[in-house]
Amino acid sequence: MLSDTKLRALKPKDKPYRVSDERGLYVQVATSGSRLWRFKYTFEGKEKLLALGQYPDVPLSLARERREEARQLLARGIDPSAQKKAVRQGDGTFAALFEEWLARQKDVLTDSTWANKKQRMETNALPYLGHLPPNEITAQRVLQVVQRIEARGLGETARRVTQIIGQVMRYAVATGRAEIDPTPSLRGALKPVVVKHRAAITDKALLGAFLRAVDAYPASPIVRAAMQLQTLLFLRPGELRQLEWSFIDWTLARIKIPGALMKMREDHLVPLARQSLHILQHDLQPLTGSSRYVLPSPRSIGGDTERPMSENGVLVALRVMGFDRETVTGHGFRATARTFLDEELRIRPEVIEAQLAHAVRDPLGRAYNRTKHIEERTEMMQAWADWLDGVKEGRI
Repeated sequence: MLSDTKLRALKPKDKPYRVSDERGLYVQVATSGSRLWRFKYTFEGKEKLLALGQYPDVPLSLARERREEARQLLARGIDPSAQKKAVRQGDGTFAALFEEWLARQKDVLTDSTWANKKQRMETNALPYLGHLPPNEITAQRVLQVVQRIEARGLGETARRVTQIIGQVMRYAVATGRAEIDPTPSLRGALKPVVVKHRAAITDKALLGAFLRAVDAYPASPIVRAAMQLQTLLFLRPGELRQLEWSFIDWTLARIKIPGALMKMREDHLVPLARQSLHILQHDLQPLTGSSRYVLPSPRSIGGDTERPMSENGVLVALRVMGFDRETVTGHGFRATARTFLDEELRIRPEVIEAQLAHAVRDPLGRAYNRTKHIEERTEMMQAWADWLDGVKEGRI
């Protein structure tokens, strides 16, 4: 039988191979290294395979659970593969409604957020609710789905799946395919989620030590530059990794990130201090200037398909330097900047929030025009870079 330890240890080979669990369940290891769950069964005298997802998105316990559900269908004379196809293609099912709703979100969600919603529902909800008509999605059925997720210790996932189901059901109500959204009835039924803020450096002495450690990081100049820019620009990690050279306006000394890459789906301007320009022009451009991405994956440079640097690149470097996940994370640099810009540099909150690309509103609830503060933000970014130099050198 398989275990999580064995699954994590599986390595790709020259040809795909399979490792069995029990009762027809096995994992197929592709040459790319992906580990795919398959259920081998016989229906009406023919041998068939049912795809059950990919490890670790679908953990061992869930793969076994899905295998048992398929075996129950077989016991009732139902072909699991045909049932899965019917759920995906069938008009009038919750699965079809979800696909319709999801297609409408393409223009309002980032690609990563859209993909996350799809993956969460396909992994956690559609196997249990997808075949039902929307008007049969009751609070009790949703609660059963949620409790399955909570039983795996994924409280935050349970909350997010409930939210998505609610969004889909409200769309069903609006389009006349359901009478009510049942998810408000679950209020108080879900286990409370303990909010854990991302670790961030808010001690000046520790920040100075961190900045010195980054400058001395020897393993990869691209990763070192990524950590330096993360501190200077305090972008979300995904936004930083996907920066392209074409986004940079050297004349105005600023980056314009397209709204398609931003969480708020609006273009975002990032003024560049002298220190940031130096890193881009002198440290990175000679190495990656011919690439699409400012911070490409080292393995993809010069290849047919370029990719941005892996999200693990910075995280691994932080751990190598001795900074554990309880001290700092890639996303935590935003909290570091917000804290010191407010407490040390005394920058107006609305200017800080605008540079963080948050939904900033005035006292009447109207959204601020992000370009309105661009002069102050330009001055702030230079002051921030100078202040970081002072902290690193022990002058502040």
